[in-house]
Amino acid sequence: MARIYTRSGDQGETSLGNGSRVSKNSPRVSLYGETDELNSSLGLAVALMRNDGQLKAALPFELDLVLEEYQSRIFDIGAVLASPELSAEKPVYPTDKMENLIDAMEAGLAPLENFILPGGHSAAAQLHVARTVSRRVERNAVALAADEAVPESTVAWFNRLGDFLFVAARLVNSVVQCPDIGWNADSNGKGKS
Repeated sequence: MARIYTRSGDQGETSLGNGSRVSKNSPRVSLYGETDELNSSLGLAVALMRNDGQLKAALPFELDLVLEEYQSRIFDIGAVLASPELSAEKPVYPTDKMENLIDAMEAGLAPLENFILPGGHSAAAQLHVARTVSRRVERNAVALAADEAVPESTVAWFNRLGDFLFVAARLVNSVVQCPDIGWNADSNGKGKS
């Protein structure tokens, strides 16, 4: 790119990968924009982990590098979503490696007995933020797939990523000895205000 601004989107439209022009508020553009938001959210989590040398050294594997790999896959998925033709080809995004990591992380964690509040170490809190963005991406991929081509495995991949980020946040908190904070439900099970 010669320069960052092109002025081509100043009237509220953007180009898809095939060159067609659509409104910037189209569901497809919104969805791949949300993948960018998710990627940025993960980037902050990685930065927080790397800024805490004690945390990074205590993790049982290089979680920051795994997250960077997922950032690249999110970028890949965003590029596919930006092109209706590529989306129609239905590329496959496998979840098996992510599932293996989830299982390995969970093996060292105390079992959950109730819902927990997002928080704890700053990196864990940011992983929870990324988890919620991943869930939104997943929901909006389902919505877009009702009307337009979306790789079927995209939904499963973002679903599993949400699971992975939840367990990764718990792992970070466990490593820094910050216990999970349980949801303090009121007598109606609706939470206390």
